[in-house]
Amino acid sequence: MGNAVLHSIHVHPVKAFRSTSLQEAEVEPWGLAGDRRWVLIDDGGKVVTQREQPRLALAAAETLSGGGLRLSAENCEPVTVPVPEPIGTTTVEIFGDKVEAVLADTAAHDWCSRYVGADVRLVHMDDPAVRRPVDPEFALPGETVSFADGYPLLVTTLGSLDALNSLIAQGDRAEEGPLPMSRFRPNVVVSGTGAWEEDDWSRIAIGEVTFRVTRMCGRCVVTTTDQDTARRGKEPLRTLARHRRFGGKLMFGTNLVPERRGSVRVGDPVTVLA
Repeated sequence: MGNAVLHSIHVHPVKAFRSTSLQEAEVEPWGLAGDRRWVLIDDGGKVVTQREQPRLALAAAETLSGGGLRLSAENCEPVTVPVPEPIGTTTVEIFGDKVEAVLADTAAHDWCSRYVGADVRLVHMDDPAVRRPVDPEFALPGETVSFADGYPLLVTTLGSLDALNSLIAQGDRAEEGPLPMSRFRPNVVVSGTGAWEEDDWSRIAIGEVTFRVTRMCGRCVVTTTDQDTARRGKEPLRTLARHRRFGGKLMFGTNLVPERRGSVRVGDPVTVLA
């Protein structure tokens, strides 16, 4: 781990939309600043992701000064979405959690519904410090998360991606590889480690910020979605099922909870503390 460094940083202003790569990011208790504070919901209040709508991978969300968004996609006129006033909230269902969020304006709903081809609404998490606790089985009291799947940050390593791609090349769907890291939609990517070293981490530092490692990340059908075309294949789930099945789940990457605020930058050293 002496040569491990932060290779890249990624945020997803709207959950399930295209990621944005950064050179530097602020670490907040609930994740990277600007990451997954917005999400689409259906008419029943349930979160809509690439699991149901793979085409969301092709939509972009740019964070504007003040926290608003500019939404864009091919063949769609861009729309600017201001941060909504928290006058009233609506209940969002995300993986069994019930979370209060604030509805965006009508123009945002119309743009997203036209793009998806179904009635959806865009909502904003106004106060991530109190809205959604991390799974208490793996959290300390008071820890919260945005609209990420379950934890504030996801870390992956280039060493493990290389190992996975080698396994894919040996399998019966070799033509689908090699896969890029974008399939796994991480927040931070580390280089300079061996394959699967992150499985054994308990606590790490990235530059000035320390993180508690909670658990490995179970993967779903989103990883089979090409983030540049929205087409689906069989990999990496086919290979993960053969080589990375733990407790009935297919694992790649691991989840982090920040222990303090601070900044992380591409090139920062990554140190295993425990």
